[in-house]
Amino acid sequence: MKLQLSPAAQDDLEAIGDFIAQDSPANAVRFVMALRAQCQRLTKAPLAYVARPELGDGLRSCAHGRYVIFFWPTAELVRIERILHSARDVQAILNQIEDENEP
Repeated sequence: MKLQLSPAAQDDLEAIGDFIAQDSPANAVRFVMALRAQCQRLTKAPLAYVARPELGDGLRSCAHGRYVIFFWPTAELVRIERILHSARDVQAILNQIEDENEP
């Protein structure tokens, strides 16, 4: 199964790395690599992760430390939509995605 990161998820990874790098560039590299590895692991059994129907039809999530990876699985692909700190207003952020995808 393939892995795809949305442009917003790629931006999230960069922002997470930049934030951590303010204190420790080495820790930032390690943590972002660990997040990327967790995203790759999602492709092995994506339906084993928590369904989040209150946030989007078919959306699932996976916690990694204080961050949550939000993704949509299909038969061929796992698309990482966002990687957000758990203290953020996840509902409001993910509602923006639905608004952008409506016709």
